[in-house]
Amino acid sequence: MEKNTFDAFASPLIGLPLRHVWRGYGSAIFLEFGELKQSLKRDGSMQPSGQMSLMIEWSWRIEDRTSIRCGSWSDEALWPDVFALLLGSEVRHVKTFGRLPEIEVGLSNEMHVLSFMTDEGLPAWTLFDRRGPQECWISVEQEGLTIGGHR
Repeated sequence: MEKNTFDAFASPLIGLPLRHVWRGYGSAIFLEFGELKQSLKRDGSMQPSGQMSLMIEWSWRIEDRTSIRCGSWSDEALWPDVFALLLGSEVRHVKTFGRLPEIEVGLSNEMHVLSFMTDEGLPAWTLFDRRGPQECWISVEQEGLTIGGHR
């Protein structure tokens, strides 16, 4: 049931271009897909947000065909150049993997963004859908994959 729930929620991400990547607090990253619009952040500044977004709080990595290009524990000086390589590529697949659901986004440039929790607890990612009148999301909670907001 969880796979079907995730697939139904995530399927609109397929084909959307990755338009913006930004760093949140600590090593959190946000990937913004599709058409961008400006949204107000908690600190009062403006931030582009996509039709769909992926937030990975920590423990993530970005792979190309043959290696890990960078991750949440890499030298942060590597991040901007690797983030730039992702921009403009389209989502080819999005899936969960593992007993505790991690997320993988495969892109048209043969790069992949993966959550990869290495701390106690649960994987720390959320996929947001902002295409409708109200934002909704799917994330990992104690009871498994959970959808929040209104769909």
